[in-house]
Amino acid sequence: MGQSRRRTPIVGVTSARSEKFDKQVMHRRLRRKSKLLTPDPDAVFPIPDEVMNKWSMAKDGKQYIRKGSSYYTKALRK
Repeated sequence: MGQSRRRTPIVGVTSARSEKFDKQVMHRRLRRKSKLLTPDPDAVFPIPDEVMNKWSMAKDGKQYIRKGSSYYTKALRK
């Protein structure tokens, strides 16, 4: 397994390693809002986009690295 490589060269836009903390905060807010709406039978539960702005998270999305790029071989490492 020492020679394993990533198949698709898609990486996060920033240098953040993960969004674990941001996702934890978002899901806590989502559960909190859902808990407040539980007694109402006609309640429409919130979606994650209503609770937190995904552009304020550690990574701003993902990007595709082209094959001729100097970063390509580094992006394929796991």
